[in-house]
Amino acid sequence: MIVFMRDGGSGGEAELAAVVKALTDRGFACHAVNGGVRAVVVQGGDAEAERLVLGMPGVHRVVLAHPGYALASREVHPADTVIRVGSVEIGGQEPVIMAGPCSVESLDGLLEVAEQVRAAGANVLRGGAFKPRSSPYSFQGLGEEGLKYLAIAREKTGLPVISEVMEPDAVGLVASYVDILQIGARNMQNFSLLRAVGRSGKPVMLKRGLSATIEEWLMAAEYILAQGNPNVMLCERGIRTFETYTRNTLDLNAVPVVRHLSHLPVIVDPSHGVGKWRYVNAMARASIAAGAHGLIVEVHANPDKALSDGAQSLTPARFAQMVREVRYIAAALRAMDGAEPPADAAAGAEAVSLSAGAGTGSGTLVTV
Repeated sequence: MIVFMRDGGSGGEAELAAVVKALTDRGFACHAVNGGVRAVVVQGGDAEAERLVLGMPGVHRVVLAHPGYALASREVHPADTVIRVGSVEIGGQEPVIMAGPCSVESLDGLLEVAEQVRAAGANVLRGGAFKPRSSPYSFQGLGEEGLKYLAIAREKTGLPVISEVMEPDAVGLVASYVDILQIGARNMQNFSLLRAVGRSGKPVMLKRGLSATIEEWLMAAEYILAQGNPNVMLCERGIRTFETYTRNTLDLNAVPVVRHLSHLPVIVDPSHGVGKWRYVNAMARASIAAGAHGLIVEVHANPDKALSDGAQSLTPARFAQMVREVRYIAAALRAMDGAEPPADAAAGAEAVSLSAGAGTGSGTLVTV
């Protein structure tokens, strides 16, 4: 059940609090929302709860049926959520680019890539310290040592860092080193883990599961939001279909669909979406054109020697080209909306070369 409050009024806060108290006194679990709209989401709300609040000061209307992701829904929170991590805004007009190696392999290797992606325009450094691998014999990450390397890289580059957490008991450890907690596709419905990252208060990036529907994905986000953590971003990283030529099928349909249903920022991972580096730039461009708020991309100085996911990792030079292209597309979209493109994007656009071969190196060269 959702109790929508009237807008404005000097007693708005007191009215909202009174509704919450009346419901909790009767044993209903409630979550107050005071963002784009003022409302109370009631777990298990029924006709009794409706009768209780109707007529109370400030109550506008009551909706008994609601999706299982009320806190994530745009109906309850019409305005886009913008998550601030240091000076980085995730969910705003400028696309945020997260980049770095799939796995943290060594301090020197991480620092080399961190400096290169920062120089190319990355906003956030990614790197896996704990790696969930399909085979138990594959490289599993450096653990806390890898987290320490990420913290050093943040200090040297100024880039906030994101890394995956796999177990509820490890949330405190990972959160002590990183700025954004990542929930991987395999853990999207690890509900104990979702509750734990929700209680951490840290920004969370929730990747879509390999076979998860959009509704299941949003309800997984609800587990985090229901713990009082509003800083959740959703990451489309490809789903499993009958196609085997690419690693996954990158579901770009999900970007406009989720942006319609939810206020949460949407990030796309084209690296995992396709699994082959030569298609990453094309899908990165398509992601931004579809409305994604940002990208998370794997970059390695020497992909052939990477301990994990080398086949889908961009070299620093290819990553720099990708950044120029997606910044240009973002600027063009802003211009179409009547907004003035920033000077750096306009300058970068002059150097962008878009290939008819979609990043494969073939086709007619067009300089924009």
